[in-house]
Amino acid sequence: MKELLKLQNVTYENIDNILFKNVTGTVHSGDVIGIIGKNGAGKSTLLQTIAGSLPLSHGKIVWLQPQVTVEMVEQETEDFIVEYVDLEEAHLLAKWQVPLNEYSNLSGGERLKARLAKGFSKNAQLLLLDEPTNHLDESSTELLIERIKQYKGTIILVSHDRYFLDKVVTKVWSLEDQQLIEQKGNYTSYMKAREQRRLTQQREYEKQQQMIQTIEGQLNELSSWSQKAHAASTKQEGFKEYHRVKAKRTDAQIKSKRKRLEKELEKSKVEQVKPEYEVQFTLNANDKRGKRFLEVKGLKKALNNRTLFNNASFTIQHGEKVALVGPNGSGKTTLLKILMGELSADGGNVWISPSANIGYLTQEVFDLPLSKTPEELFYRNTFEERGKVQNLMKHLGFEVAAWKEPIQHMSMGERVKCKLMVYILEEKDVLILDEPTNHLDLPSREQLEETLSNYNGTLLIVSHDRYFLEKTTNSSLVIEEGSIYKQLKEKPAQIDTQEELLLTLETERQEVLGKLSFMTVKDANYTQLDARFNELTKQINVLKKNR
Repeated sequence: MKELLKLQNVTYENIDNILFKNVTGTVHSGDVIGIIGKNGAGKSTLLQTIAGSLPLSHGKIVWLQPQVTVEMVEQETEDFIVEYVDLEEAHLLAKWQVPLNEYSNLSGGERLKARLAKGFSKNAQLLLLDEPTNHLDESSTELLIERIKQYKGTIILVSHDRYFLDKVVTKVWSLEDQQLIEQKGNYTSYMKAREQRRLTQQREYEKQQQMIQTIEGQLNELSSWSQKAHAASTKQEGFKEYHRVKAKRTDAQIKSKRKRLEKELEKSKVEQVKPEYEVQFTLNANDKRGKRFLEVKGLKKALNNRTLFNNASFTIQHGEKVALVGPNGSGKTTLLKILMGELSADGGNVWISPSANIGYLTQEVFDLPLSKTPEELFYRNTFEERGKVQNLMKHLGFEVAAWKEPIQHMSMGERVKCKLMVYILEEKDVLILDEPTNHLDLPSREQLEETLSNYNGTLLIVSHDRYFLEKTTNSSLVIEEGSIYKQLKEKPAQIDTQEELLLTLETERQEVLGKLSFMTVKDANYTQLDARFNELTKQINVLKKNR
């Protein structure tokens, strides 16, 4: 394959923060490259520098083919306008069931599909996609995977979705510690190779430390002899010169050995393996309890002459953890806005317990005061209280410099974390979360999942991540064909078809593999997770054989 472009010593610095430094990488025609890394590592920034919308601080991007056409689909945008310019775009929108109406009336998933359809319809030689699976339901994601596989050009995309990355990418660019690591293959093969590199580095580091310890021991022994010889040269008459010469010779040996050690270290210095990036936080609810949190009766809503739901009635009790599910455009976000009083219904009644202290996390990432810094947004009177907020930011994976960084300069994932901080600090007893894992990196998703599963308040969550909902909720509100009905979470034994069971097992196996990839064999849970991975693999293989 022909080379399309090269990154040569590329650096990007934002205020006082270097996102990546002197990175190199090569893009070949036909590549599908997945950029991965933690929130704030510079993934979207790297895409924007390739698109030419952000200037580099240092280095250059060398285009190796003439007049390469580039198209970028951003993860979120406020000013996108739907204009149906050609048949291919209209065809894609029809397949994705996106209604042809004003952008402001579309759901988050439909807006993303509109941006993707426009991007694909340009048939650019290089297509850049930033978090293209955010908001998408399962069938829409499968359609996107199919479209990427059929694409004749080159694609570079940013994603935290492991299943999606495994299905589409041919090469991984991982941004870690300001560096770019490039490797052929999909996400799983990259993570296996990464783990092997870390294990090899750890073994080499331990060998190096043993060598240092051995030589230091010899140096200490020689130093002891030297000290004794120097002491003897001042005390023993007649033997002073002998002991003085012996002490000088020992000093020379020490110096020689010290130089040899320094040369060895210079030649093959191995750094200690850095601890894995972790995110830690907890959510506590104020201890309020009552029978009902929410009661809806005869609710009706239509948009653009399309009925979203009609005569819907349901109740949510305090302490329940409910998933709100349905395909893109079915009215999930609209229902949340009606419950929160941001939209009016066409009929019916909504009652919410007046004692409920609600935190509502919207899909939007532009509704924060973007010019403010976290220091201003989370202002506290005392040094101690400010310290608690800064400590929380550290546990959420923020760099120290982020405390004084305007939110508009933050990544989308970091903005979501800022919104989550509000609820962590205020201890809400009800959380209504609309696509909370969008934009979050893998460690942050896993920590949020664990935190919500232990949360003692009431939850109402919209998400297309089945595994996330499985872990955090115990019942569902389903929006389907104009009606809303409630159902308890099914147990694996109650799954109706082999296909559904296979999907559930594969989703869990991906999750287990993701966790294993961040561990070494010495970690406490490694053996247990490895056994679970092998057990899931056997079950999947049996199911596939019997299909």
